[in-house]
Amino acid sequence: MQGILYEENSIWQFLFVTCLLGGWAAWMTGKASAQTWRSHVQLFLYLIGLGVGIRFIHHALFEGTMFSPQYYIVDTIVLMIFGFLGYQYTRTNQMVTQYNWLYERASLLSWKPKG
Repeated sequence: MQGILYEENSIWQFLFVTCLLGGWAAWMTGKASAQTWRSHVQLFLYLIGLGVGIRFIHHALFEGTMFSPQYYIVDTIVLMIFGFLGYQYTRTNQMVTQYNWLYERASLLSWKPKG
């Protein structure tokens, strides 16, 4: 997997920076976007910028390449997964809490009309 998904010597560096730090930041970005009723397009743009920030952390801390399209895309895809999951989870909680007379929870990430 080294060379395809990450360039560091250890997968633990990739998991720490991209999945833990970046994933947490992406989840919180998705949560904030859902709480302020922003669209998926705006969240997408926010996460593209966050991908640049995560590449910078790889570059600054672990001497990774800053401008590598392959690793930027991998990092950004991971961030998109966490960000959109955070968005959908928060939006589901909003819909079933604020509009509890209209909707009920169908799953962890979706809701359905009552009835």
